[in-house]
Amino acid sequence: MTLDGLEPTILLPAMAAGLLVLVSHVPLGMEVLRRGIIFIDLAIAQIAGLGIVIASTLGFEVNGWRTQLSAVIAALAGALCLRWMEKKNPDHLEAVIGVSFVAAACAAIVLMSHDPHAGEHLQELLVGQILWTTWAGLLPLALVTAGVLAGWFGCNLKASPLGFYLLFALTITASVQVVGVYLVFASLIVPALAAAGRLWRAYAVGVAGYGLGLLVSGLFDLPAGAAIVLMLVVVAVLAGGLARASNRTPS
Repeated sequence: MTLDGLEPTILLPAMAAGLLVLVSHVPLGMEVLRRGIIFIDLAIAQIAGLGIVIASTLGFEVNGWRTQLSAVIAALAGALCLRWMEKKNPDHLEAVIGVSFVAAACAAIVLMSHDPHAGEHLQELLVGQILWTTWAGLLPLALVTAGVLAGWFGCNLKASPLGFYLLFALTITASVQVVGVYLVFASLIVPALAAAGRLWRAYAVGVAGYGLGLLVSGLFDLPAGAAIVLMLVVVAVLAGGLARASNRTPS
């Protein structure tokens, strides 16, 4: 254990990135649970990642606008296809979501098969590079988050099935490039599971999980994305236990 990893110039932008992700992902995650389409986030995140891999294969810069456009187009196309399947055959929607995730993941692996840095790229796609976040780099995520929240709460697009899918695709595309596929899934589902329908509780679990994950990562020199996912789960389990104990306590 060392305190050298607790560098504010690294941890503070990373925590800010986590807060931006949580602001949009918590209400989206609660809606995902309500709709019963738990793995749509994994599928859309992986499809957006496939868009990034395609752009990289074509020689586009990783952070260039063409790569961002490729990710957005892929995510929107995936979201529209899943919305179409929801209308045509809702009984098989979860199966289609699972197949979409596997197909997108395998397509990305095939495209990266001749890349000598494929392992590194795949790790970045799955667990993200949140510790490499900079204040300037947070601007696109902040703009997308503001737009999604405006559409979600201000325009009530969550009430529209198509609006939900489109907002979902946009926010996932922005966040997966910062925190990775696994952390996108955890940020959407874990706080929502522990919330028991209470938005404030979901936010509290998310903030605590990100904070503790970054702290553990800095102290023990662990991969930040994986540490945050594990801390989110730990905090959610503890919060759920406390909530059940409180409900059993006689008044």
